Amino acid sequence: MKIYIDGKFHDRGEAKISVLDHGLLYGDGVFEGIRIYNRKIFKLTEHIDRLYHSAKAILLDIPMQQAEMEQAVQETVSINAKVDGYIRLIVTRGEGALGLDPAPCEKPSVIIIAGDIQLYPQEYYEKGIAIITAATRRVPADSLDPRIKSLNYLNNIMAKVEAKQAGCLEAVMLNHEGYVSECTADNIFIISRGTLLTPAPHYGALDGITRASVIEISQSCGIPQRDTALTRYDLYTADECFMTGTGAEIMPVTKIDGRPVGDGKPGSMTKRFIDGFRNLVLQNNP
Repeated sequence: MKIYIDGKFHDRGEAKISVLDHGLLYGDGVFEGIRIYNRKIFKLTEHIDRLYHSAKAILLDIPMQQAEMEQAVQETVSINAKVDGYIRLIVTRGEGALGLDPAPCEKPSVIIIAGDIQLYPQEYYEKGIAIITAATRRVPADSLDPRIKSLNYLNNIMAKVEAKQAGCLEAVMLNHEGYVSECTADNIFIISRGTLLTPAPHYGALDGITRASVIEISQSCGIPQRDTALTRYDLYTADECFMTGTGAEIMPVTKIDGRPVGDGKPGSMTKRFIDGFRNLVLQNNP
């Protein structure tokens, strides 16, 4: 594996950053997770746009133009000869002094890793998964805008730990008002009376790239869709439910907090979205 760090490629064992990098010390930085399908990068421009928006929101000046960043990502995929896989693109605040003040950090660092991805087993897509509601609440949107994809994921990690302790793979997180925000690493959708519903970003949901793809599919299929407020009651009484994310793609959810969703099996509309997403991937990555 060759890892890109600040314009140079390093073998995995030699790829290093400073222990004084504020990305390591304080989670000060932004990132993107991007999929590779058939040697092509899925929705690269959209991911790069979001990366630069996240950086701008936290006053992080990325030392490359967007076109240069896209080229660096493509070069990393090429040099690693990846056919299918996952890209982790990271921009840290850079090396600085001990202390929260980012002023001593003279130059942000850009790190690009192109590797394999840990996928859910195929049986989960056929049978669906069970999730729980985490006690850990999502960071309030008025504290940190959920559209910023920052390096600090401790909030999500603790919810993930809760899920694992409960024997589940995922947990849905509520915001401080009790509204559904998202899962630990994925957006969440429900289908109720033929309408596709998902939490609006201001309820604490990341404005996901796969999320946007699902909304695009719903529009092309004429399926009504709304960004809205959802509670646990809405999840419990939904006809269908699924999660979306770069890694998960579209994962059916068939049980929430011990309650079966619909008839406890992936629904027909969920399967329709799974097929629609696979077709979208093929269109973008022939």
